[in-house]
Amino acid sequence: MLVVSTYHHGNLREALVEVAVEIGREKGPDGIVLREVARRTGVSHNAAYRHFADRGALLQAVAAVALEEMGAAIQARLRNVRGKDPADRARRRLRANGQAYVEYALAEPGLFQVAFNNVSLEELSGPYDMLAAALDECRDTGWMAPEKRAGAELVCWSAAHGFAMLYGTGPLRGAPPAARRADLARLLDRIEDGYRA
Repeated sequence: MLVVSTYHHGNLREALVEVAVEIGREKGPDGIVLREVARRTGVSHNAAYRHFADRGALLQAVAAVALEEMGAAIQARLRNVRGKDPADRARRRLRANGQAYVEYALAEPGLFQVAFNNVSLEELSGPYDMLAAALDECRDTGWMAPEKRAGAELVCWSAAHGFAMLYGTGPLRGAPPAARRADLARLLDRIEDGYRA
């Protein structure tokens, strides 16, 4: 448990967010309460309210951190995709996007829940834009037929998000890792089957 008990000077807002992120990792969105965040930071709850009007504002700040982390995880996975054939590389980048999304959700279930707790599509822009770019690349290289491109973000996102929820905190959370990996591979195969030109 992170406790910043010696806070006196500097960027209080940043310290509050850091503590709130750690609480989010431990307990998800329900654990993030301004009074507790202030206590662990070593300041009064009134001091916390000078930086966050309410709990919702603090949750948005934590969601922004979680989405930034998720975006970095997706980018790292995408950077590892190599290959000479542009169409095959585009297909593998789309697949890597889904894998990284699910891996982040399973590695950080608390922050994953915070990331999707009362945020708008605009706030999801990082990971969502990366998915859109991967789908555009699939279309532009000819791997995906142009007429299949419209609305593909929602289909791919729903599939990956649903999988992450089922295996992260849902009824399949106890599945052995090998079975989970095999199921994710099948899901991504079906997405490829549906979008291949």
